[in-house]
Amino acid sequence: MLTKFKGLLFRPRALWEKNLIVLWCGTFMAGIAFSLVMPFLSLYIDTLGDFSKNELNFYSGITYSATFLVMAIISPFWGKLADRKGRKLMILRASLGMAIVIGLMGAVTNIYQLIILRLLQGVFSGYVSNSNALIATETPKEHSGKALGILITGNVTGTLFGPLFGGFVAANFGYRITFVITGVILLIVFLLSVFFVHESFVPVKKSQMKGAREIFSTLPNRRIVVGMLFTTMLIQLGNFSISPILSLYIRELMNYHGPITIISGIIASLPGFSTLIAAPRLGALGDRVGTERILMFGMATAALIYLPMALVTNVWELGILRFLIGITNAALLPAVQALLAKNSPTAATGRIFSYNQSFQALGNVSGPLVGSLVSGFGDYSSVFLSTALITFLGFFWVHFSVKPKKE
Repeated sequence: MLTKFKGLLFRPRALWEKNLIVLWCGTFMAGIAFSLVMPFLSLYIDTLGDFSKNELNFYSGITYSATFLVMAIISPFWGKLADRKGRKLMILRASLGMAIVIGLMGAVTNIYQLIILRLLQGVFSGYVSNSNALIATETPKEHSGKALGILITGNVTGTLFGPLFGGFVAANFGYRITFVITGVILLIVFLLSVFFVHESFVPVKKSQMKGAREIFSTLPNRRIVVGMLFTTMLIQLGNFSISPILSLYIRELMNYHGPITIISGIIASLPGFSTLIAAPRLGALGDRVGTERILMFGMATAALIYLPMALVTNVWELGILRFLIGITNAALLPAVQALLAKNSPTAATGRIFSYNQSFQALGNVSGPLVGSLVSGFGDYSSVFLSTALITFLGFFWVHFSVKPKKE
């Protein structure tokens, strides 16, 4: 038994498998870095001024959205460059740039400086998405679902530990030090990617590259690809409509007493446990039974789980539902990325994934604004109701997008 285990562990591996291992570690550390601060960003904003509830909701929404607004605009440019120069270059740009920008966020003195840095963060974003694109292009199509499912567990696992560590640091040392730690972790990710990620990429001349219109006109399954772009936007719109108000909702459920930052970190981490377990299994299952079925399951189930989140009376009920939503997370974006990988030509994968990142960013932009708007007119509970509705509509959109064409 031990000999068999050693054979599996130390067997010769293909280039795509080696990259998968290294990028798993990189996305794991990136997940820790991002989740150190994001669950507490609204609470950090509250320390930068004397804001009313509506002002706090508004600035939280703007601050969350700023990065993704820039991402939506600039991602196609980076995607085109990735198809010409390679995905590794984009990975290095993203990790080093964000290490500097996020580290500086710990030194801001007002909300406007923080918003400016969040805008700059959007310029340097894309580590995880370009890691997905690199794995998608280097991995044989028959293994892409499983590989992307495994890769997402790296980011999810990091996201799982990040809020727990960040909650401890924020509670004991303040919010600012978490931004400095985030910058250091991302610098380590940059170095790891420099020395250990290898891409079998042949640079493409600018004159030989197809335009976006030509790429989409020649796609064999154009409806699926376009459908998945809009599906990504709907998924992120639903997820990020909750992000600006989650820690504030938890503070309200706790009646403004107790270890709010630590509990917020735990609640924010819970989906990671179930996603970590479910993602590789659902990815492999999708390769066997159809990725589109896994995606539809995730959409329908997520809508049903978001509804009772609006009715909870304590943080433990919210925690249980957040754990369950992690299973649906494992069935959503990994399935979208697998469908894009399976239906995109290798020469244009970078741009297809960059378009997907742009649509993801559009969802990330509109989500916090929708959440802030809904909570401003109603209360925090109403945000979960609107999210359930968005996800329910997403189920029908997926069904339309993946439905076989009539002969």
